[in-house]
Amino acid sequence: MLEFSHKPVMLEECMQGLSLKDGGVWFDGTVGGGGHSFEILNRTSPNGRLIATDLDDEAIEAARKRLSSFTGRFEIYKSNYKDYERVFELAGIDKIDGAILDFGISSHQIDDEERGFSYKQANAPLDMRMDRSSPLTAEIVLNTYSEEKLTRILKMYGEETFAKQIAKNIVKYREDKPLKTSGEFAEIIRNSIPAKFRYGAPCERKSFQAIRIEVNGELDGLYELTLSLARRLKKGGRLVILTFQSLEDRIVKEAFRYLENPCRCPSSFPVCVCGKKPEIKVITKKPITASETEQEENSRSKCAKLRIAERI
Repeated sequence: MLEFSHKPVMLEECMQGLSLKDGGVWFDGTVGGGGHSFEILNRTSPNGRLIATDLDDEAIEAARKRLSSFTGRFEIYKSNYKDYERVFELAGIDKIDGAILDFGISSHQIDDEERGFSYKQANAPLDMRMDRSSPLTAEIVLNTYSEEKLTRILKMYGEETFAKQIAKNIVKYREDKPLKTSGEFAEIIRNSIPAKFRYGAPCERKSFQAIRIEVNGELDGLYELTLSLARRLKKGGRLVILTFQSLEDRIVKEAFRYLENPCRCPSSFPVCVCGKKPEIKVITKKPITASETEQEENSRSKCAKLRIAERI
């Protein structure tokens, strides 16, 4: 098993976005290796309290070690961040001073061949689970879903132009034997895409992303989560969300837009009669992206987008 290592993307931008202060209660929905959490606790010393969640047992273990110097000031729960209300109840908290959600997959998860997240590891098992106790794996998805369902997933979650052909070839392949490795899946993808479209970004990336999203239910309820978590902020509290794909960013953008301008009265009305008032102020009218230096040092940061909102 690899030692857990993960370099958080746009660390300083995220910390500035949270507008940290001494004390307070803070939420890190995807603790990972504890990079963001460490800085939150460090910058809110001596009394800041952190509540964190993650589904990855290895990440949780690594984070607890990383945060050990702050023992007594943090609690980490094995939970999906979407279940934060249950976690808050267990932690005995209601409102929070700030929250951060990092939707990126960690470098450790990509590099660990046992996890099967990377198309670069030919012999890796088709797993892709964030929570390794979950029953659904990439192998089950690829070997049991219908051609129509696979096409829909590849198109919707991967925005893959050649989704139909890839799905058709997956079904054809598994007629002889089930898919078992990332290498088999990657080869099917490459053979399904015309040669002239295989250049530039790796052609396997979109399909691997799509299957990973399906396995982990990453987009399910994301819009509702953004709305409800923003409403748990104290006045002046900040919600910081870091996304790594256009689908996630679009959902967050739409949720922020609704919270900032919830009025649904017809434009012909001279005044608002629905009574819905703005709940947040969007700090980032356009998402923040990583600096050129960070993109050169950490390739994962190239597709990252950071959006920030403040409770009013």
